[in-house]
Amino acid sequence: MSLKGKKIILGITGSIAAYKSALLTRLLIKEGAEVKIVMTSSASSFITPLTLATLSKNPVLTKFEKNEAGEWNNHVELGLWGDLFIIAPASANTISKCVNGTCDNLLIATYLSARCQVMFSPAMDLDMYQHPSTKNNIEKLLSFGNIVIPAGKGELASGLEGEGRMAEPEEILEKVRFFFDKKDSLKGKKVLITAGPTYEKIDPVRFIGNHSSGKMGFAIAEECANHGAEVQLVSGPVSLKTNNPNIKVTQVTSALEMLKATDSMSSSSDILIFSAAVSDYRPSSPVSTKIKKESSTPPTIDLTENPDIALTIGKKKRKDQYSLGFALETNDEQANAEKKLEKKNFNAIVLNSLNDEGAGFGHDTNKISIIGKNKKHLDLPLKDKRSLAKDIVKYIIDDL
Repeated sequence: MSLKGKKIILGITGSIAAYKSALLTRLLIKEGAEVKIVMTSSASSFITPLTLATLSKNPVLTKFEKNEAGEWNNHVELGLWGDLFIIAPASANTISKCVNGTCDNLLIATYLSARCQVMFSPAMDLDMYQHPSTKNNIEKLLSFGNIVIPAGKGELASGLEGEGRMAEPEEILEKVRFFFDKKDSLKGKKVLITAGPTYEKIDPVRFIGNHSSGKMGFAIAEECANHGAEVQLVSGPVSLKTNNPNIKVTQVTSALEMLKATDSMSSSSDILIFSAAVSDYRPSSPVSTKIKKESSTPPTIDLTENPDIALTIGKKKRKDQYSLGFALETNDEQANAEKKLEKKNFNAIVLNSLNDEGAGFGHDTNKISIIGKNKKHLDLPLKDKRSLAKDIVKYIIDDL
């Protein structure tokens, strides 16, 4: 697709890779984008503002100062102006400042003011790139909802060989095209997602629950919102937060509360995604006071079966609605998943097994297979859950 009319902020930091930013600017302009550049003072040691101003056809901003018209460089206006903010190269220093909100230059101030998507393209020596602090900072950038283009392998300025090279301008351009192409692929769609565990009350301090972290459901919600969808996320008790204003979160605790919230929103939704790990049973008669250990005989807790939320909603699903469920299995995995696919009227089901190392509850990673009603079967290797969320949402979009 063309980038005609797209407004792109390009941030350049102090790195030898800053020379690539000139070619990136030229490629973006050639695609029809309008480009405004903000540089750190150290970036000017590697490439001149004059070169970039000539290529971008806009003045280059480097610090908090008045421009030729006597107006202050306004990071707030710049942050509101852009459709996309690319920081390329992104040095280890700038990445750290963005993570911690250390606002000591115009680029960081613009980043903190930006309401658009931000894309980082790291560039540094291999030991810096592999250092635990840098890895942790990149993980935090991702958790904030930013896009990170992994550094490439090759010869570095230090003379060493390894990861740390800034992605080539042509690769970044492809990422930019893909971002704008996918941005509207779910525009106008309403997506309802369940996530996390449910806690079933025994007494005021105890409950029946499971180890679900909600990370998969929250990652899918972010990805759907990034594609332009309006997302309703019904979440059990987790500590996760969302970053996209297109996601509305409804917090619940029990299975009955989750069913009530989900049922109230299901008829107005176009896509239904059931990723919550709902407790199968709840105590029949939870008590209002803490159960005391007063005898050697443990108390007996009678259980009542909880309603199956996906099954309940699936029975009412319209033909124009798309639904996807999850199956966590320990044996006969595919056969059990295919039974749930039919029984709950899903269009597709995501299968993961507790027998796979690094998969299931309590991990940042998962290994899944997606099985469709049309017998379309996609096996995906062990990945972090954000990457799998992208794969799952792409599968849904392709299916639609």
